[in-house]
Amino acid sequence: MTVTHHVRVHASSENLVREDQLAWKIAEVAVDQVEVEQPVVDMIINRIIDNASVAAASLTRAPIVAARAQAFSHPVSTGGAGANLFGTPLDRRTSPEWAAWANGVAVRELDYHDTFLAAEYSHPGDNIPPILAVAQHTGKDGSALVRGIATGYEIQMDLVRAICLHKHKIDHVAHLGPSAAAGIGTLLGLDVDTIYQAVGQALHTTTATRQSRKGEISTWKAHAPAFAGKMAVEAVDRAMRGQTSPAPIYEGEDGVIAWMLDGKDAAYEVPLPAAGEPKRAILDSYTKEHSAEYQAQAWIDLARKLGTANPALRDPANIASIVLHTSHHTHYVIGSGANDPQKYDPTASRETLDHSIPYIFAVALQDGGWHHVDSYTPERAGRADTVALWHKITTAEDAEWTRRYHSEDPDEKAFGGRVEVRLTDGSTVVDEIAVADAHPLGARPFARENYIAKFRLLAEPVLEAAEIERFLELVQRLPELTAAEVAELSIVAKPGLLDDAAAPAGLF
Repeated sequence: MTVTHHVRVHASSENLVREDQLAWKIAEVAVDQVEVEQPVVDMIINRIIDNASVAAASLTRAPIVAARAQAFSHPVSTGGAGANLFGTPLDRRTSPEWAAWANGVAVRELDYHDTFLAAEYSHPGDNIPPILAVAQHTGKDGSALVRGIATGYEIQMDLVRAICLHKHKIDHVAHLGPSAAAGIGTLLGLDVDTIYQAVGQALHTTTATRQSRKGEISTWKAHAPAFAGKMAVEAVDRAMRGQTSPAPIYEGEDGVIAWMLDGKDAAYEVPLPAAGEPKRAILDSYTKEHSAEYQAQAWIDLARKLGTANPALRDPANIASIVLHTSHHTHYVIGSGANDPQKYDPTASRETLDHSIPYIFAVALQDGGWHHVDSYTPERAGRADTVALWHKITTAEDAEWTRRYHSEDPDEKAFGGRVEVRLTDGSTVVDEIAVADAHPLGARPFARENYIAKFRLLAEPVLEAAEIERFLELVQRLPELTAAEVAELSIVAKPGLLDDAAAPAGLF
């Protein structure tokens, strides 16, 4: 059964023993070598495929080129064989923390992999690059990798269920540092004290502001989780060398909760698996069919349905206004409630446009779908009829959709809303959607064949056919992979595709 841990701020004079600290409880979950259930194994395989899909699609994008060049500026560290980078030859390796960095950027760049939303937001697939990098460096087999990834998902998602970061403008990767450190601890079979120290260090070094997801959103949006993964690898290394971390990192009177979150009088109820309870959290997460912020997924599906059924809605001359009635989060983070003029700017960055639901709804309505590249081009964003339609779209918070967004009942939890289209002839069109088509409760829930289809779609332009088949055959045998096979759990781009010599020069 799940154990709920009461977490509050303690004065230094109270001398909260480490066994009662949240970081220790997390470490205890990490050292529990409970068997990973088959549905969880299957979903881990799906998510490794998913990560490779979106990484393949981003291999030549500038942030990935820069991160890859940074990584290859550092040789393989002592103590292991190094780790692979997406796209590059399997025998070309770098140090695991830098592999976690470069691969983390590749996975996150297109905002196109898995998600879990509760008290906080998260992309728990961000755990995979650092855990896999350490597995490759240290020669761990597929079974150990599965256990490590199961822990990473469990810890991040349990923290996300209980502790809100965004209302205090702290970026969501503050839950990723501890989870990746815990997952690496499980992978390596470390003791509870070492993992405890690593978790504390990883949290301490990954708390940052949410400005990375506000206003004119920069390329750092993709780098933020990669940085958290890199910090987790380094935290584990320090902890293994006997170095300690600030404590109590969550509960201390000068700790994260007291000064970055709800303050000295705060308390949280954090659910974690009991000893011997399987780690199942990954089964509550969901991936993306479309390359856009998760709250946009259902709206894209509704927009393409409406535009296909009624083409007149695509012409701004027919539209007086479109209002998306939705949750607090969608309204204030990616909607007009953010009061970000950049969300209506045709010259805004891709990162900004994928956090603008007015833009996304307009394009999906007109195009009858969404494309991870074509929907974001400057030409597409600047099209006159799109701009005109886009500027007629606003969002409004609806209390019921906010309640459903925060519901703990999976049957009513929702990430969509109700659209009201008022036409210039005075008529209206009203429709609603609760979850994306690809959601487990959606019209077309994603299964293994969908993950494979997504991989083929995104990989075919950049990988040889034989490489696509090699990777898919390998990853689907994940639990039985030898250490040598885990070392090849990556993707290699077509010859000549990656011109790393052309990468911008930096300090390294």
